[in-house]
Amino acid sequence: MQEIKGVQFVTDSLGHKVGVLLDLHEWGELWEDMYDIMIAKDRAGEPRLKLEDFEAELRREGLLSE
Repeated sequence: MQEIKGVQFVTDSLGHKVGVLLDLHEWGELWEDMYDIMIAKDRAGEPRLKLEDFEAELRREGLLSE
């Protein structure tokens, strides 16, 4: 298998790949995109608020001005 600059695989005691290390200087932007996708998938089932309701909630809490 060809090596990719800034990528290292983590293996278990049997040599099976179980993880990966990414050099963030090399792959930081890609990692941010991957992380955003992971967060979005994790939150997909959460209840949603209409923008107007969310803004009203922030105003009540004093976190958003008129």
